Amino acid sequence: MRPIGIVGSLSHDSSPGREPRAGGCPYYAARALRLLKGPSRIVSKCAEEHRRPLLGPLLAQGVPVSWHPGKASTSFELIADGDARRMTVTSIGDSWTVEEARGWICEALEPCEWVHVAPLLRDEFGAATLAEIARGRYLSLDGQGLARSPELGPLVLDAEFDRELLRHLTVLKLAEEEAVALLGEVDAASLATLEVPEVVVTRGSRGALVYYQGELTEVPARPVVTNTDTTGAGDEFAAIYIAARARGRAPVVAARRAAVFVGALLSRRLPAA
Repeated sequence: MRPIGIVGSLSHDSSPGREPRAGGCPYYAARALRLLKGPSRIVSKCAEEHRRPLLGPLLAQGVPVSWHPGKASTSFELIADGDARRMTVTSIGDSWTVEEARGWICEALEPCEWVHVAPLLRDEFGAATLAEIARGRYLSLDGQGLARSPELGPLVLDAEFDRELLRHLTVLKLAEEEAVALLGEVDAASLATLEVPEVVVTRGSRGALVYYQGELTEVPARPVVTNTDTTGAGDEFAAIYIAARARGRAPVVAARRAAVFVGALLSRRLPAA
């Protein structure tokens, strides 16, 4: 099996009563992929000043990492509220350029057939950058890169995205609140308007929805302890889903596998702060 790739920036996350910590899909995906023990590659960056607190925990997962320094890191303040989180954007990190995609990014991804790109905010990856990463690969995108407005202050979700971003996708992964912000309704008809072959909508404790070949299938979640910290669960789901698809599993089967795996991961976590 060829390795899967995860591409995205590390975030600098803070919560009341807790020390700032590493966040972003590369970190949470690596935690899941370490346990899955399949071949993978993480491609990431953050500000040089955050190299130790953000890159260190990522490297500790033992998954191969290609990292480059950026000028700034995206930072969030997070307050957990069950499945939901209240988030404030306190700083905005670098975008990922076409030149980077043609250079060190695609060099790191050279053995990968399936790649998941995980922006923290909209405009982090432009359509041309995604096109370069998608050459010869199956490309998955996290819907944060469509719905999250790139502005400081309380996180805002809206539908002001460039539809060209969807053009090269095989998979679009959306959290339910992102799907609502983009489409209004979350049903087969609305998801079909995105014109992406596979759309996966994660719904926290209510599992996930998989839209594929015109059909919408509900995938239940594994029950977890009430008040468990679910930060990063969507990133872990995406990593396991893409790993299963890379192994030839059908979309619904891949989602069921991801739901079970993430449920098992969450059962090991401490309660939310």
